[in-house]
Amino acid sequence: MTTYAALLRGINVGGSKRVPMPELRDVLAGLGHTGIATHLQSGNAVFRSDSEDADALAAALEQALRERFGFAVDCLVRDAAYLAAVADACPFPAAELEGKQLHVTYVDRPLGPERFADLDAEAFLPEEFRLGDRCVYLYAPDGLGRSKLAVALGRPLKGVVATTRNWNTVAKLVELTRD
Repeated sequence: MTTYAALLRGINVGGSKRVPMPELRDVLAGLGHTGIATHLQSGNAVFRSDSEDADALAAALEQALRERFGFAVDCLVRDAAYLAAVADACPFPAAELEGKQLHVTYVDRPLGPERFADLDAEAFLPEEFRLGDRCVYLYAPDGLGRSKLAVALGRPLKGVVATTRNWNTVAKLVELTRD
């Protein structure tokens, strides 16, 4: 059995795409997963599965959510080892920062620097971003809600399934998926 985290994009924000966490747990159980737990209301679920195909797990969850709720929800599924590796590879001093200052945007595919070539990163200092393994790290000292760089990163991420978590959630997901 492998432990995974499902990261749902854009649910329970502003009253739209409501997915209650008990119902998300029911959907995951209906797919045959075990050890199910959710974290916060923003679409973080941990579960165990015999499958080793994270993309197939994400596709099955997306289909089950569409059938249950009547709307599409993009999902990324990542295993415990990947989540730990992303946290370990953080290019910013996570231990010295508040959780609201550091974010990880998980994406559905590897991204090369050419995608961000038109972004003048220096214009956004002291905010910074770095590319990782199917993720983008964002340092936003005043938080995501005030980040101009976060808005600017939306353009290069167009057409990519992406969902962002603050560092507190990143660390919690590593903890919850630790075997």
